[in-house]
Amino acid sequence: MPEDVSGRPGEAAPLGPLRSHDSCEPSYVTFCNCTGRSVKPVWINYRGEPVPYSTMAAQSGRRMTTYFGHPWMFRDAVSDDRLLVNGHEVFVPPTGQVNEIGQPCYIMVKITIPVYTLKERCLQVVRSLVKREDYRNLEIVGSLYDELEDQPQILKDLERIQKQLAEREETLADRESP
Repeated sequence: MPEDVSGRPGEAAPLGPLRSHDSCEPSYVTFCNCTGRSVKPVWINYRGEPVPYSTMAAQSGRRMTTYFGHPWMFRDAVSDDRLLVNGHEVFVPPTGQVNEIGQPCYIMVKITIPVYTLKERCLQVVRSLVKREDYRNLEIVGSLYDELEDQPQILKDLERIQKQLAEREETLADRESP
């Protein structure tokens, strides 16, 4: 069960389509950090808000019992850069399975580093080497100052994904209407 039970259904209007749904169906997963980075697992609660879990060390794994329909995202614990889970930005667990003697069958969920654009990767490196207050002292093109200062944040990525999902739902609804 998620660590923070705030955001139960009925407490507030959902922020968007990406949120946990009430489910009693457990899902048995092993989150495998296949990166050389410390990783922050993040559960998306019933209101569509991120709830961070304890950090996973590089090249480690964590068995979890979560629930069908409870989305997860993963972030670099230091930089908050987005990471991928089974090749996607969001993982939504399937219904869990048990073997013939009733023991949970854990599925492996791989956390990996995406192929960042060259620009994204360069911004990451500069952020890791230069203090934020010194960005404007760098001899670089002016437009990069703002991009350096625009640090990665899960809330921005979550908002972008929520918008994409809402647009997709709207497009599907338009196709179905006469």
